[in-house]
Amino acid sequence: MGSDKLIDAENLMQVLEQFASDRDWHPFHTPRNLVLALTGEVGELAEIFQWLTDDQATNLPPADQVHLQEEVADVLLYLVRLASITKIDLNQAVIDKLGKNELKYPKPESAQEARHD
Repeated sequence: MGSDKLIDAENLMQVLEQFASDRDWHPFHTPRNLVLALTGEVGELAEIFQWLTDDQATNLPPADQVHLQEEVADVLLYLVRLASITKIDLNQAVIDKLGKNELKYPKPESAQEARHD
């Protein structure tokens, strides 16, 4: 994995920082609070798929698709805010993790080998 720019969240981090500043939310945006909020949003995301079959989950009706979009956005916003507060470079974190995954899960040499994993 090279040092390509896979994620550029700087603008979003700035927008979220301004949003929090405008509302005096900094005292509440601690790592612990953001993780708890993120966990709640992931729970809301999971509720969309709870009790659905794989086919139903893949073919959500339009209203549920809109709800899914909103919950995915909530998860992303809290995750980016957490990275910002904890001074994590999301691009570098993703590059590092993909590199580790490449070593941990090497590409199979054949399609036959891939089916047996």
